[in-house]
Amino acid sequence: MSSPSGAVWGRAEQQDFRSRVRGALLGGAIGDALGAGVSALTLEEIRAAHGPDGVTDLVPAYGRRGAVTAATQLTLFTVDGLIRAQVRRDTGAWHPPTDVHRAHLRWAATQRDWGPDVRRKDNGWLAQEEWLYARRGPALSCLTGFGDDIMGTLDKPKNPTARDAGALVRSAPFGLLVGWEPQLVCQLAVECAAQTHGHPAAYLAAGAFAVIVHALARAESLDAGVQRALALLAPRPGHQPVTEALQRALGTVRQGIPGPGRISALGDGRAAEDTLAVAVYCALVGEDIRHGLRLAVNHDGSSCATATLCGSLLGALHGETALPPAWLAELEGRPTLLEIADDFAMEMTQGPALHTPGVTASGWLSRYPRG
Repeated sequence: MSSPSGAVWGRAEQQDFRSRVRGALLGGAIGDALGAGVSALTLEEIRAAHGPDGVTDLVPAYGRRGAVTAATQLTLFTVDGLIRAQVRRDTGAWHPPTDVHRAHLRWAATQRDWGPDVRRKDNGWLAQEEWLYARRGPALSCLTGFGDDIMGTLDKPKNPTARDAGALVRSAPFGLLVGWEPQLVCQLAVECAAQTHGHPAAYLAAGAFAVIVHALARAESLDAGVQRALALLAPRPGHQPVTEALQRALGTVRQGIPGPGRISALGDGRAAEDTLAVAVYCALVGEDIRHGLRLAVNHDGSSCATATLCGSLLGALHGETALPPAWLAELEGRPTLLEIADDFAMEMTQGPALHTPGVTASGWLSRYPRG
């Protein structure tokens, strides 16, 4: 994978970018938290438990309100891997899929270890966060895909039949690489998804989602992002389920008042492409972030996955200031999410000031080691 060209950032551009990065990461986590307590329920069961309007506020999951799932955990480690990839460029080693894979192996350790291994100096700061050492409903395909050190590739993907959204929900950070061209963003997301999900619909859905987030992070419209994703997927083998799902989402927007019935027509939510279609539809028709996320939670499918994706889309579109403060206040891991969002924004806009082959800020390398 070739190195993308850098960009020169003005102060206003840096502030806008940081707001969109925060929005995408925090918005995804809010959606995750909204759906965490009802993800296994049908709409009828959601309404029976929470009233005729379904979920309208955070509900308890994993013993507290605002708890997040493996989707947010994995997203954090995706960001960590992307920062580490940028830092490691100074050594002449440039292969972001490898750095993202190593980061996800650090996530896998949080799923089996009791707590951080303080003896590991190459783990960086994120793997020292004790709250991440909790199993929060990870997809089996993620556990098995990262169950050993062998990295899946497009030629030899892990779990060739895995079609669920486990790779899709960790893919928003690829779209935040705004200095990259969209086709490179798509390729990186696809390659990293194949490390656990070998079905073309699963890894191409991840690529499409990253391209859509990328457009929003560049201050383009959601519709423009979907159209670009469709264009980039078209030449790829096995794209039809994903492109057809996105086209259904666009067509459903024109069919009238949004609701669970229209969402159910987009698929059962078990396959990655259906999850993506529901999230895109809810983001397109949502009057604001609250409305879009409530639509994304209250249906028969995987509420947590669809709301995670929808939250990332709307957060990248509107920035962090549009996120509901009351939901943010109760969000598990909010300080960690903010810290890594700001680190990502700093690395992408001011990386040369932090490290070059000859000059390095030692504090930065302790947070994001080159190993």
